[in-house]
Amino acid sequence: MDIAAHHLDDIRIQMRKLRTLAEGAIEQVSDKDLFRQLDPESNSIAIVVRHVGGNLKSRFTDFLTSDGEKPDRHRDGEFEMPEGTTRESLMSDWALGFSRLESALAALTPGDLGRDVQIRGERVTVMQALHRSLAHTSMHVGQIVMLAKHLRGANWQTLSIPRGQSEQFTGQRRF
Repeated sequence: MDIAAHHLDDIRIQMRKLRTLAEGAIEQVSDKDLFRQLDPESNSIAIVVRHVGGNLKSRFTDFLTSDGEKPDRHRDGEFEMPEGTTRESLMSDWALGFSRLESALAALTPGDLGRDVQIRGERVTVMQALHRSLAHTSMHVGQIVMLAKHLRGANWQTLSIPRGQSEQFTGQRRF
C-alpha cells in the first residue's frame, strides 16, 4: 500500500464529508437564523461560512507556489457581514473556497506531501498544511452544526446516527 497516496485520498474524503455535513446543517436553517448571532461576541453561521470560504480560497489558490495568506484576503472582514449579503452569495463564496481546495488536492501527488509551502510566511510541509486545514475546517463545521442544531431545536433533522440508534446502525448488541 502506498501510504502517501492513501493519505491524500483520505484528506479528500474527509474534507468532502465535512462540506456535506456543514451544508446539511445550513440547509436546515432559515435565512433569518443563518445570520443570527446568539450574542454580540458570537459568530453567526453566515460568518463562519464566510470565514471558511475565505480561508480555503486563500490557502489553496496557487497552493504550491504562493503563500497561503494571499494579499487580497482580508481575514478580519470575514467576521463582518456586508450589507446585502444573501444566502446565495455566502454559499457561492463557500463553494469557491471548496473548489480551490478540491482543485489543489486533485493536482497533488504522493511525492508532494514532503514539499514545503508557506502560510503567513511560515514554512510547513504540504502534509502539515493539509492537516492544519482539516483541523481548522473541522472546528468550524462543528460550530455550524452546533449552531444549526440549537436554532432548529426540536425540528433538527440529524445528520448522523440518531440518538438511541447506534446499535441498530452498527448491528451490534450490548451484553
